[in-house]
Amino acid sequence: MPKFVYKGKSIEELQGMNLDELMQLFPARIRRSLKRGFSDRQKKLLKKIRQDPGKFHKTHARDMIILPGMTGIKLGVHNGKEFVPLEIKPEMIGHMISEFVMTRKPVKHSAPGFGATKSSKFIPLK
Repeated sequence: MPKFVYKGKSIEELQGMNLDELMQLFPARIRRSLKRGFSDRQKKLLKKIRQDPGKFHKTHARDMIILPGMTGIKLGVHNGKEFVPLEIKPEMIGHMISEFVMTRKPVKHSAPGFGATKSSKFIPLK
């Protein structure tokens, strides 16, 4: 299996970098977000992860940027209805958590529901 590399840096090198050095590697949208600083919700999540990295953590912080120190962490990310399990992989570094947990399900059409008119209940065979 090939070793993970992000813009020429191994995962060990990325974990050893401080936030300012990491920002230079990330895309512009992520750099801008990090430059503004973490919100209270994001700080709370980072603190929980650093205290107990093996534990399953639930969060509403969908706008949290995945940092190298978060690899291997298991999160429960809220999608508006429930907490969806997510395991952070090295390929996710530099993205937001929300990109990996969808908030909408695809529409599945079936037979007409209760209250439909008689004409709409007709479903042709072909």
